[in-house]
Amino acid sequence: MIASPDRMPLPREFFDRPVLEVAPDLLGRILVRTTPEGPIAVRLTEVEAYDGPNDPGSHAYRGRTARNEVMFGPPGYVYVYFTYGMWHCMNLVCGPEGRASAVLLRAGEVIEGVDIARKRRLSARNNKELAKGPARLATALEVDRSLNGTDACTSGDTPLRMVTGMQIPSHQVRSGPRTGVAGEGGDGEIHPWRYWVADDPTVSPYRAHVPRRPRS
Repeated sequence: MIASPDRMPLPREFFDRPVLEVAPDLLGRILVRTTPEGPIAVRLTEVEAYDGPNDPGSHAYRGRTARNEVMFGPPGYVYVYFTYGMWHCMNLVCGPEGRASAVLLRAGEVIEGVDIARKRRLSARNNKELAKGPARLATALEVDRSLNGTDACTSGDTPLRMVTGMQIPSHQVRSGPRTGVAGEGGDGEIHPWRYWVADDPTVSPYRAHVPRRPRS
C-alpha cells in the first residue's frame, strides 16, 4: 500500500537544520500517535523554538543533564518533559547532533482519532480544544516520559511519527513572544520564537510569564 503524499514520513534531514528554520516549517505538518485503540493524528498549528546554549529560555541553556539528554540529538527524536508536577509536554529535537535545540509542540487540530482523544480530554468543551496548549496536546495523545527518546522519523512500528502534511504558506504564519517564559527568554523583541497559524481556532492564547508565589 502506497502512502498518500501528505502521510509520507518527514526525513531526518528536515530536522537537521537550525531550529528557527524548522519551527515555522512544522506548522501544517502531521503528528501521528499509534495506540492500541487506533491512530490519532494532529495537524500542528502552534510551536515554539528553543535554541540551547544561545537561549536563556531553553532547558539546555546551562548544559547537558539527565533531563535534557535527548535534546542533544540526533535530530528527529522526541523530547518529553514533566512540568509543574502534573503535565507532560513534547518537543522535536532539531539541529546538528551534539548541539541541543528543540521545538515545543504547543497546539494542533486533531484530524483523526477524535473519539480516542476525547476519552483522554474529557474536560474539552469541543474538538478545537482537544490539543489547544502543549499539556493538552500531550494528554490527548497520551504522551508521557515513557516516550522520551522516541524516533519520530521512522515509518515502521513506532508510537510517534511525523509526516509531511501540508506546509502552511509563509503569509499565514505569525510569530511573537513565547508563552510563559521568564526574563530575557520571554522578550518578544529578542526571541519572537513562537509561531502559529493565523486565525486558527486551535491556537492557544498567549500568556506572559507570571512568577510563582512562594507558599506561606
